[in-house]
Amino acid sequence: MRLGRLFVTGAMVAATLGFMSPAEASHSWGGYHWARTSNPFTLKLGDNVTSAWDPYLANATADWSASAVLDTTVVPGSAKPQVCRAKAGTVQVCNAAYGSNGWLGIASISITAGTHITQGTVKLNDTYFNTTSYNTPAWRALVTCQEVGHTFGLNHQDENFSNANLGTCMDYTNDPSTNQHPNTHDYQQLDLIYAHPDSSTTVAALATAGSASPANERGVDRGPAGAPGDWGRLVSGSESPRHVAVYERDFGGGDKEVTFVTWA
Repeated sequence: MRLGRLFVTGAMVAATLGFMSPAEASHSWGGYHWARTSNPFTLKLGDNVTSAWDPYLANATADWSASAVLDTTVVPGSAKPQVCRAKAGTVQVCNAAYGSNGWLGIASISITAGTHITQGTVKLNDTYFNTTSYNTPAWRALVTCQEVGHTFGLNHQDENFSNANLGTCMDYTNDPSTNQHPNTHDYQQLDLIYAHPDSSTTVAALATAGSASPANERGVDRGPAGAPGDWGRLVSGSESPRHVAVYERDFGGGDKEVTFVTWA
């Protein structure tokens, strides 16, 4: 399986997690963040999921809104789930049977000006979630929480499936029983990511008409698909089993779309 995105090495995180101050938190995803002029800001999550997924999206929204710097609110979606087309200033969350392609979930973000997130998508793969192995509340909760977390600019805390659980959905694991919600370390990292205000916003509730960037427009037209060729150029990592791969579609001028994948 592949759940989504980039990770931090887990050994030191596991050993020191309980003693970390916000200044020591270390699982930001490339410095990516939503531009906004003040905190807390509210990010819209477009609901393009079926009723089987609605409780997990609601739980993820409540969990992440416990952050001091951001709130999320679920709104009617604007995407066809099979394509899951992005919409500027929002995160569109979708589920469909995307095929036996090796991943449970993918989060993709569009970037402008080098680090500002302009839109995001989350795709939950029913091809696997309809099987006995993954059709459980624990797996559904972990993957939903994790993929939504990536769209804020968070990486994983640990990429080793066999390490002891860290008690966060941002931790890869073979046993999701205790990894279904964010932990203190995740909220600390969000505090760091969003410590500085911006002079403008990329968030839909505040954005002015006509503010979409080239990255927005290309992302809206295409939407993240389900195979390496659809994600652009492999920029780091490996496509080998149980490895992390990072892909980019670079549009120039600091505009790009980024997808992080972990392979089965």
